[in-house]
Amino acid sequence: MSERLHGSLLHASLADHTILVIDDSEAVRTAFEVLLSLHGARVLGAATPAAGLAVLGREPVDLVIQDMNFQREATSGAEGIALFRAIRAARPELPIVLLTAWMHLETAVELVRAGAADYVAKPWDDARLLTSVRNLLDLASARAEAEALRARNREARESLAARFDLKGAVYESEAMHALVAIATQVAHADVPVLITGPSGAGKEVLADIVQGNSERAGQPYLKVNLGALPNDIIEAELFGTEAGAFTGARARIGRFEAADGGTLFLDELSTLPGVGQAKLLRVLQTGEFERLGANTTRRTRVRVIAATNTTLRQSVRAGAFREDLFYRLAVIELEVPPLAERREDILPLARHFLEPGFELSPEACAALRRHPWPGNVRELQNVIRRACLLAGSRVIGAGALALPANPGTAPESEPDRAAVEAALERARGVIAQAARDLGLSRQALYRRMEKLGLRTDASRPSAGS
Repeated sequence: MSERLHGSLLHASLADHTILVIDDSEAVRTAFEVLLSLHGARVLGAATPAAGLAVLGREPVDLVIQDMNFQREATSGAEGIALFRAIRAARPELPIVLLTAWMHLETAVELVRAGAADYVAKPWDDARLLTSVRNLLDLASARAEAEALRARNREARESLAARFDLKGAVYESEAMHALVAIATQVAHADVPVLITGPSGAGKEVLADIVQGNSERAGQPYLKVNLGALPNDIIEAELFGTEAGAFTGARARIGRFEAADGGTLFLDELSTLPGVGQAKLLRVLQTGEFERLGANTTRRTRVRVIAATNTTLRQSVRAGAFREDLFYRLAVIELEVPPLAERREDILPLARHFLEPGFELSPEACAALRRHPWPGNVRELQNVIRRACLLAGSRVIGAGALALPANPGTAPESEPDRAAVEAALERARGVIAQAARDLGLSRQALYRRMEKLGLRTDASRPSAGS
């Protein structure tokens, strides 16, 4: 590690932050006040849990450092656990550093898992403590910024929903909001729309939004999954048949005729054979078509919304799809990203799919966020429905989701020394940021640094430090 990085870890300013130290030892409170004040922090002290909670009630505290025992001879840590939970109840997002003897390490780790917290052993190492304080404050700041962004996005979604019919679309991601907003804008333009994206990502919902906010909203709206039809009946399904067109054929109208004046949604467009592509192009250009086996030309006024899970431009280059039809359909093209690229939508969608009375445990939520969702929203819906059917209680745990143990990613992978040092350099020593960059948890990064012998300010202290 460079000297520049080493120095930045020790001397980063904590200005504009108020830190509360709750410890029954006046010597400990004084030591923290001196150390943290040198780095710009405003330091408040309290000798008992009750006094500490009183300070929290009247002061704008940004971080708490608390002891685990407050009475002479006390060693159980029960008072510290109770204080931690009381702070969590009053200020759920407030960062907390636990002061613990090594004999209470397991208890401290369990508390850390319960929220935005870290632990430091007594006697503490100044550099390790400062790093922990700064990391937790950075994390709290990032969470506050994320919450502010979510609030702005929520207001934007609510404003859009007040003006348009969003057909029950469930999302929180900025990417989906932008896409839905565009869909509502182009709804009134009476031109074809092409919706692309992987299977199960939500293309049909977007089509419903376009149709539901168009001038044709009150007219017929028909849907055809072209991929589910054999090639030899697609033409008849779309354009109808005359009696006797083939053995046993009866006169029947096709989807274009039935949707006259309204909207036709053609899903899995890439499976449409060449003859069907030619006839589709004609009806888009002129509104004219013939039923199968007929000589009479008919006319229809239909808006076409098409969807495909393949890249039509590649199909055009390969000669599998007509270029003129592609450009006719793609007047407006909307691309739905896979669920893995809009992870903010995972939990809102999961909760939307839950049966009434069910809820997700924190472990289940974490498992849902980790999974890569190759099957997109459809896979998520099936997972939640199955879990509701098979769960042994109303609280669905991670096990009830039956997700693969190793979902294609390795958040606890072992980066080499160069990768760790590079991540710390990029993060300017902020452990939380470096851990995210490496795909590790904060504690996993600490462990990896110990294995690599990176004895820096960011590493853990020894028991006797």
